[in-house]
Amino acid sequence: MFRKLFPKTNVVKVVAALRWCACRNVSSTVRPRICIVGAGPAGFYTAQYILKHLDNSDIDIVEKLPVPFGLVRFGVAPDHPEVKNVINTFTKTAENPRVRFLGNLSLGKDFTLEELRERYHAVLLTYGAEQDNTLNIPNETLQNVLSAREFVAWYNGLPGFENLNPDLSGKSLTMLGQGNVAVDVARIVLSSVDELKKTDITEYALEALSRSRIETVHLVGRRGPLQAAFTIKELREMLKLSNCATRWRTDDFDHVEESIPNLPRPRKRITELMVKSLAEQIETKNPPNGRCFQPIFFRSPVNFIAGSTGKVEAVEYVVNKLADGRAIATDQRETIATDLVCRSIGYRAISVDNHINFDERKGCVLNAGGRVLKRNLTGSDQTIDDIEDKYESGLYASGWLATGPTGVILTTMNNSFGVADLVCRDFKSNAMRLKTSLPGLDLSDRKYVSWNGWKAIDTEEVKLGAAKGKPREKLTCIKTMLQIASNASD
Repeated sequence: MFRKLFPKTNVVKVVAALRWCACRNVSSTVRPRICIVGAGPAGFYTAQYILKHLDNSDIDIVEKLPVPFGLVRFGVAPDHPEVKNVINTFTKTAENPRVRFLGNLSLGKDFTLEELRERYHAVLLTYGAEQDNTLNIPNETLQNVLSAREFVAWYNGLPGFENLNPDLSGKSLTMLGQGNVAVDVARIVLSSVDELKKTDITEYALEALSRSRIETVHLVGRRGPLQAAFTIKELREMLKLSNCATRWRTDDFDHVEESIPNLPRPRKRITELMVKSLAEQIETKNPPNGRCFQPIFFRSPVNFIAGSTGKVEAVEYVVNKLADGRAIATDQRETIATDLVCRSIGYRAISVDNHINFDERKGCVLNAGGRVLKRNLTGSDQTIDDIEDKYESGLYASGWLATGPTGVILTTMNNSFGVADLVCRDFKSNAMRLKTSLPGLDLSDRKYVSWNGWKAIDTEEVKLGAAKGKPREKLTCIKTMLQIASNASD
């Protein structure tokens, strides 16, 4: 009967059409359940985009800390409150009824990646980069050699760093690296404590900085002024810092001014500002009184020189020259005394689960445009079948975990929107087949913090800050956070 109704040549097409209809019927009734691991900028931007472009999706944002916002809370400098305004947008996302915040739950500890993939239609890894790159030079592990990440975590109240106690009793600090993070640390150390009192810097850091004897911060980079990694905003802030003079080395600027007309506009503007500052320095001729910020170019550290106290007392550098924009070591050396060192040479992500296809050399998840690659690749990316061969179905990565630690928050936003768009298209094109509803993470016997729990922590922090004339006083004890959160009703 079937063959009479449908010619033999059309049987295959009819069967395929019936299967498509059946699949579409299931997909139209099943709500996509998505898990985002990491509640920093990458996680929230990804959730924001999916909420807007994938109807009826439900999202769980899982975070290892009891509190959200990641680098916005723990990485942005306390004297940059305008950058933290993005928290208002993230809060709207979290309070969408299709979103759950699940704090105090850690991938690799409280649950596995396999468990997430069984309980969600899609999993997005967005937990960032939390390990420092190292120089691998002698004496790097001595007590007064820190990383900028640790120093920032200390003054921003990241749990686990409240007892860092950097030794600020000396007169000089050396920052190795010239990115914005290094400039942030320099600015905080050289700023007036009276100004910092108005920010959300931790009280213990404020007290330590009030006793600081550091007068000079060296900002050392391996290349020249034309390759400086800090942005014009950060440089302007340093040049305007009260009771602090910026001192340049004139030799570092040989042939720089003549290069300005051919530079791209952003690089041209920052170079013009450096050259102008140098000209003003030459004109005044007076040595700086008070605190001093000194950028130093064309130097790479090769040895931390330890003194009799077992602490670093100086850094030995190789003098570099540029070749095609790259720093090439010469035979020259320079040694500069210092009392404290902070390296700021980038971060790398870590793998927190054995089932993550992770590139240990690059320090990020192996992915193509956000889709996590299988360990054994086959096919191309031209068809759905090839996608299933090449990529881990329903597994994605965005932010620094996917790209490496590059750019600013805006960079992370653009990357996360792009990956989220890929997720939405994979659902809509049926590359991600919704065969059945999935339950999400099993929360029984797991001590997690809900969004209302975070709001209770937030309220307490704001109250503590108000008593000191600050926007908030961050809690750093996880036990205290959990106790406050447990009293909040969901």
